Amino acid sequence: MNDVKTQEDLYIIVDEFYKKLFADERISYIFTEVIPIHEKLEEHLQILVKFWSQAVLGTGGYFNNLTQIHLDVDLKSHLSKELFEIWLTHFESAINENFSGTNCERMKNMAHNLSTIMQIKIAQQRT
Repeated sequence: MNDVKTQEDLYIIVDEFYKKLFADERISYIFTEVIPIHEKLEEHLQILVKFWSQAVLGTGGYFNNLTQIHLDVDLKSHLSKELFEIWLTHFESAINENFSGTNCERMKNMAHNLSTIMQIKIAQQRT
């Protein structure tokens, strides 16, 4: 398998990732009820491609506040440790099923770091 090298590669990952999230009833409600992105899925996927492209390929173009977005979602419906674990499992699977290499490992490490940071920020928000 090839490593992630292009935004098209990243699109394959985020598209597969969201298929997994929507198929998992333990977490799908976040994306269909709490923040119904299923209505604007293609737009959301393009934003995620920009995020990962900036993070992994150094392309720039992502300007949203990732932390604040997740803090806002948590206020609507608590983002528990279990939800982050489900998220990570599906994200890693979407990568592993399609690609292999240094950028893939960087993405998985970054996802784990982001998960930890978000959980810390959410805990701080709740105190």
